[in-house]
Amino acid sequence: MRLRFRPPAWRNLGAAALRVVAVWTTATLTMLLLAGLLPDFRLQSEDGDSATRIGATAAVGAGAFALLSAVVWPVLVRALLLVPAFVPGLLVFFLNGSLLWIAFTLAPYGRGSLRPENAVLVAAAMSAVSSATSTFLAVRDDSAYRRRLARLAGRDRRRAGGDEVPQTPGIVFLQLDGLGHEVLREAVTDQDGTGPLMPAVAALRRESHRLARWRTDWSSQTGASQLGILHGSNADVPAFRWYEKDTGEVVVSNRPSSAGELQRRATARAARAGRRGLLADGGASRGNLFTGGASQVALVLSVAARRGRDTRSRAGYFAYFSDPANATRTAVSFVAEVVRETVQSLRARFRGDRPRVSRAGLYPFVRAFATVVERDVVVAAVLGDLLTGRPAVYADLVSYDEVAHHSGPRGRDTRQVLRRLDRAVALIADVAERAPRPYHLVLLSDHGQSRGETFQRAYGLSLEELVRAGCGLPVPRRAGRTRSGSEARTAARAALHRPENGDAEVPRRPSRGAGPVVLGSGNLGLISFPDVPGRMTREQLDARHPALLPALAGHPGVGFLLVESERHGPVVLGPAGGEHRLRTGETIGEDPLAPFGPGAAEAVLRTSGFANVPDIMVNSRCDPETGEVHAFEEQVGSHGGLGGEQSDAFLLWPRVFSPPGGPIVGAERLHLVLRRWLEESAEGWFTPPEPDAEPFPASREPARRAR
Repeated sequence: MRLRFRPPAWRNLGAAALRVVAVWTTATLTMLLLAGLLPDFRLQSEDGDSATRIGATAAVGAGAFALLSAVVWPVLVRALLLVPAFVPGLLVFFLNGSLLWIAFTLAPYGRGSLRPENAVLVAAAMSAVSSATSTFLAVRDDSAYRRRLARLAGRDRRRAGGDEVPQTPGIVFLQLDGLGHEVLREAVTDQDGTGPLMPAVAALRRESHRLARWRTDWSSQTGASQLGILHGSNADVPAFRWYEKDTGEVVVSNRPSSAGELQRRATARAARAGRRGLLADGGASRGNLFTGGASQVALVLSVAARRGRDTRSRAGYFAYFSDPANATRTAVSFVAEVVRETVQSLRARFRGDRPRVSRAGLYPFVRAFATVVERDVVVAAVLGDLLTGRPAVYADLVSYDEVAHHSGPRGRDTRQVLRRLDRAVALIADVAERAPRPYHLVLLSDHGQSRGETFQRAYGLSLEELVRAGCGLPVPRRAGRTRSGSEARTAARAALHRPENGDAEVPRRPSRGAGPVVLGSGNLGLISFPDVPGRMTREQLDARHPALLPALAGHPGVGFLLVESERHGPVVLGPAGGEHRLRTGETIGEDPLAPFGPGAAEAVLRTSGFANVPDIMVNSRCDPETGEVHAFEEQVGSHGGLGGEQSDAFLLWPRVFSPPGGPIVGAERLHLVLRRWLEESAEGWFTPPEPDAEPFPASREPARRAR
């Protein structure tokens, strides 16, 4: 067993003492400076005191504040787990100020005065300065940084019941949600002579990893992709949201109750096929929709309603907010991100950017939650897993996906998010090198995104209005706006104890007499008639609503429809009477699937066999020149169907692993590849690296592996 991070004890003690003195000194100086700047903050009596007495008052106050923060703050945060997870961030200033006020009153030379509102400001400044000083010292003193990691790792292992950590490599699967293959390729390439946008990821690709694309299923969204990746089965998941006639309910992938049911179904199917979750052997799931069979979960939506110590979705917040410096930094960054989004939104409006969607209301706070709070908490949880030596970790960072929905896959705003994600990757890679066991880092995405004007803004009516007009039903003069269905919004609701209040525009149990149920999943639309049991056929639809299918197929914003024919089985309908009969491959007129590239027919045929397929599935048009699509939701960047870059996800894996063995099509196929790499890692034997080898050799058999 390798021995790591064990310098002499006297060096540990001396270095620790120096850091304490340095941090204490900076906190004292900060207090003295603020006392000189703030009119209502004094460190001396009204008659005046000597410089020595003033300095001693500041030093004692700073020391007492540090002690109270170290002792009281973790207890407060643990108690606050009983309330919404936003509360520690929102109350951090008040709580820190209260601790400083108490510390100031305990000072033996306390003849000055500190008003409560000033205590908040002084405490925030002292926490920030102390944190910056501590971080600077840790960066400058590499051995101190290593000792801290070793101490944390040893403590966590002892809590787990042992001090031994296997020396076979573990794997960290880091999902950069919504980041398409081509966007990542551009981000790791020097496009303008200033260096790559994501230098840390570029270094991985250049030095130790291979990059390839993998193609998603027709339902190119996190629910279907992540369910297939983590549990090995995503059958019967036709979209992000859909209506189930047998239960009369709308299933939404990012509702905790729906996610839990989807996970249960996938686990049962995988068990019948002899498969287990990707993380079933002692792994950890962080920030995902599903657990993957992990024994350790945090911020996982499918278990958001549970209240166990190790399974509740909000438990991961404690590990991060228990440090008052972290809480202060996150709170400040949260406010800064809200301001940044407001400025960027106004700038886009003044420039007249197109396409554009509304970014008002709660969106600035949702964006700040995704790009600051959730990112920091998930990264902290992953670092804890590395220090503990878990064999496998799968974590999802959703910030790019959330911002790209509203700003576009290649907007200025998303470039800033990619830079910050790169820093998170660099931090995780750095800690992985210092962990008590070796680790391999695998980066991947669950889908890409396609840009385009929304369907409603491009054509002046929503998909629901078009369907109702085709059915001869009255069309509301003003249709309600369909919000973007994003993981970040739901994660924020779960943190606020409101996990089932999302998608207010989609009733959980639509009335059977209210007409067709029309749902959007990116640029994929789903139409169901609740009053007709079972899946309606093309013949039934033509008999009941003869104008509906021609109205949909002939609309300039629609690419194709999927319906079930009594005679020909699943049939794809397109403009100008084009048809593609999926079972036989026969086409009539122009093939509606031709603009969507190779593999489209296979993806649509697979989905047509799902038990939950709606009566009609609608895929928007895709511009063959630009790859732009029209989302049926309020999204500038969308995903969920076919067209553009949304189906092209990326996979960046270490060269020591055996090649995937051919193009990866579908999340279930990717699950098998990742499962094989876990087995290779556990066995400790790998393919010799071949830098010039093709990512996908002609043979589908894995290359020979050597010990």
